[in-house]
Amino acid sequence: MIPSILLAAPPTSDWITLDFAALAQNFWSATFDGLTFGSIYALVALGYTLVYGVLNLINFAHSEVFIMGCFGVWFTLSFLGFGPSNPNLAVGAIVINLLLALIVGILASALTAFILERVAYRPLRKRNAPRLVFLITAIGASFTIQYLIYVWRGAVPEQALTMFKVTPIFEVFGTYIYNDQLLIVTAAVIMMIITERFISKSRTGRGIRAVAQDPDTATLMGVNKEKIIITTFVIGGVLAGAAALFYTMKIPSGVVYNGGFILGIKAFAAAVLGGIGNVRGALLGGLLLGLIGNYGQILLGNSQWTDVVAFLVLVLVLLLRPQGILGTSLGRSKA
Repeated sequence: MIPSILLAAPPTSDWITLDFAALAQNFWSATFDGLTFGSIYALVALGYTLVYGVLNLINFAHSEVFIMGCFGVWFTLSFLGFGPSNPNLAVGAIVINLLLALIVGILASALTAFILERVAYRPLRKRNAPRLVFLITAIGASFTIQYLIYVWRGAVPEQALTMFKVTPIFEVFGTYIYNDQLLIVTAAVIMMIITERFISKSRTGRGIRAVAQDPDTATLMGVNKEKIIITTFVIGGVLAGAAALFYTMKIPSGVVYNGGFILGIKAFAAAVLGGIGNVRGALLGGLLLGLIGNYGQILLGNSQWTDVVAFLVLVLVLLLRPQGILGTSLGRSKA
């Protein structure tokens, strides 16, 4: 029997029990929502995994690369006239506007990733700084970008935007799958497959794998290590910018200066869960974390438990299987 979880003196009960009946009743809706948010986690997690695979660096500022993409998406859609209510536009016009927002979000995140690598990390590499210095710099860069946004936009979330009318597409096991869920999961999986094929088959991708496996030997073989590093950061930024559109599409409140922090931690947990440094692991970890988080919040009866479950998964994976589920480095993986 699974024991109840003790909490510190909640107002109505000393205990919170696991509600398996609620999970059984809402299993498929939780699954579809979990896969939707898990797809967003996976796209952001891939940025962590690529940089770690090439530099052995946990880029904690990647969450701010993501949130800059969110602001790019938000400003674009606001400029195009989107607001809290459903836009009275034809499908073709909505698609064009969303593509414009996607492009701006990608550019904002990719540019932030480029500047971050050039300004924060490249000088450290030139001085052969210890890894601890890189880690501290990453944390410092994260807070710096957060509070630059805070000075620029303040602490109040931006107005939430509705991009299109959310409607059911078809029914599975008595539960509707909605158009936004289908769009996000399909687009995320396609982008992950393209990224995997790019790393596996392209010349630049082979260079990324070579630097990840042995940077000195790769340099001797003619690989431009600096070009590979900056390309890796930009690819991570592109994927984060795409995730920014989907995240802005799903969140009930508007974009806020520190909005990338929690999602960044979840994406990092997803990367660790799947096997940080492994492309397929990022996808697997993201989807699993999305499912675990949604199941957990229903079992525990409160949506705020989603974050707690994500952190608990991170701790358990680090304790029990620190290499993750797949546990193969980027340099040695087939993709």
